[in-house]
Amino acid sequence: MRHLIRRLSLYLVALWASATLNFLIPRLSPGDPAQALLARMHGRISPAALHALEVQYGISHESLFSQYQQYIGNLLRFDLGTSFANAEPVTNVIARDLPWTLALVGVSLVISFVVGTILGVAVAWWRGTKTDTILMPSFTFLSAIPYFWFALALVFVLGYVLNWLPPSGGYDIYSYSPGLDLGFFLSAAKYAILPAFTIVIGSIAGWMLGMRNTMITTLSEDYVLMAEAKGLSRWRVMMTYAARNAILPNITSFALSLGFVVSGSLLTEIVFNYPGIGYALLQGVENKDYPLIQGLFLIITIAVLVANLLADVAYVALDPRVRSSEGG
Repeated sequence: MRHLIRRLSLYLVALWASATLNFLIPRLSPGDPAQALLARMHGRISPAALHALEVQYGISHESLFSQYQQYIGNLLRFDLGTSFANAEPVTNVIARDLPWTLALVGVSLVISFVVGTILGVAVAWWRGTKTDTILMPSFTFLSAIPYFWFALALVFVLGYVLNWLPPSGGYDIYSYSPGLDLGFFLSAAKYAILPAFTIVIGSIAGWMLGMRNTMITTLSEDYVLMAEAKGLSRWRVMMTYAARNAILPNITSFALSLGFVVSGSLLTEIVFNYPGIGYALLQGVENKDYPLIQGLFLIITIAVLVANLLADVAYVALDPRVRSSEGG
């Protein structure tokens, strides 16, 4: 427990540092959000109206320290400001786009991790056989294809030539609207198949290769050789003794990837015109929408820190050495 408390304290400090950098970087970078608003209005706005917009969007000409105090106070009230482009609270934009990203990228990540890890265990246990010589080169070749071109090829072949799956969008906008409706969910699932398939195929080789290499190293450990000498079944040796310990590095990588799920898969959302956080972040950068960019970066930071904390909890549960060192 002391180990987790120390890690939690470290993450709280990291969260404060990230929030501070999130505040400083836009304000120290070239450009003025008020001038960006003025340019968006093509200069056709009175000084009084510009001042009203500055108040609405939280653009302050006070000292940097006063702005920082106001920023931290707003964060504690879960107020991320108002988006310049959408003229609505940033929290509403995130609440609207985040479920799409979590559903697509999150499910795709879990599928690629589970399948890649299982295949990594298999090719390591049966290394040198046809299973190893066929699966590893095949998935490595697929992952080596530039992601952007692979996605475009799938859109062209499966979306336009064969017309098996919708090539773009998140759902059938002409038949459904977002809500708790079975038809909408089925439509969203159909539109998500192609981008999800792209993410899974593009990332599965990394999980497989990492698990295979760690598994091969673990199989040479003394406790695995002792388990084999005791006459335990091959399945028990492979899963209980070898795979359980070999999966620990993959757990860390999975936790980091899980944290970055919130940031979305930018290329996927661009190619497939899929609604999500990644596409919202791109629009925020293009429109110089500082409140939206700050809000999205803060949400991504929190997600990464929470994912790392979950990885620490998993390490304590899976690795007895962490518990023993904690007790000592």
